[in-house]
Amino acid sequence: MSDQTQKPSPPDSARMLDNAQSTTDFLKSIAHAGRLMILCRLSEGPASVAELEETLTAPQTSVSKQLARLRQEGLVEFRREGRSIIYSLSDERARELVGTLYKLFCEPKNQCEP
Repeated sequence: MSDQTQKPSPPDSARMLDNAQSTTDFLKSIAHAGRLMILCRLSEGPASVAELEETLTAPQTSVSKQLARLRQEGLVEFRREGRSIIYSLSDERARELVGTLYKLFCEPKNQCEP
């Protein structure tokens, strides 16, 4: 009797390449300090453009440019409330990733750790 163990099927290279490209595009869209700050702020809840300007301490034109990129990438959405435009996260992957990045880089260290 021969021991016939089944080898796992080879990965679908084309699918992996597509996923790698999608992941790269996603990471590029958040790999900017301003856009990452916007996503961090929006992970706490919706915010107006004025609130985002304050968070970034940046002029409205700069914030609007970054918001346009995030909208184009499908990471944020907006709604009008009177004269204000309110932005919120529209992508759960962004919410999860920002949460992880916050834990890794922003969360205060435990007082017991050196």
